[in-house]
Amino acid sequence: MSARDQHAEWMLLALTEARSALVSDDVPVGAIVVDPAGTVIGWGRNERERHQDPTLHAEVVAIRQAAVHTGDWHLTDCTLIVTLEPCVMCAGAILAARVPTVVFGAWDAKAGAVGSVYDVLRDRRLNHRVEVFAGVNEVECGEILREFFDNPARRTAR
Repeated sequence: MSARDQHAEWMLLALTEARSALVSDDVPVGAIVVDPAGTVIGWGRNERERHQDPTLHAEVVAIRQAAVHTGDWHLTDCTLIVTLEPCVMCAGAILAARVPTVVFGAWDAKAGAVGSVYDVLRDRRLNHRVEVFAGVNEVECGEILREFFDNPARRTAR
């Protein structure tokens, strides 16, 4: 299986996590962390509304689970797959965990920190840079977000 096909397959798992966020009326973003064998060792969805915690973005939740799973905060041989381009906070968490590869789906023109607004993960001034694969299953990843924000009840609540 090609890397592109593998990324698309993993993104389907992240999309499942994103859909799970809808139960708590959280923005539907999902993430998984896989080890070198391709085994999911961390998964997460946005849980800010559920727990009233602004740091509970999908990427942070997945990274925390992966660190618990491995017993090490250094995720130096893992890949993070997320349905939306990471924000600055999440990019910082990715760098702190030393994640070498990030795969994301939809671009975030308002808050993206992996090429849209900023490019934190590939900033040469930092001590760690990340290989990025952008736009994987972009249409599906973007559609779940558009549907969420197009809902008038949700739009007024945010």
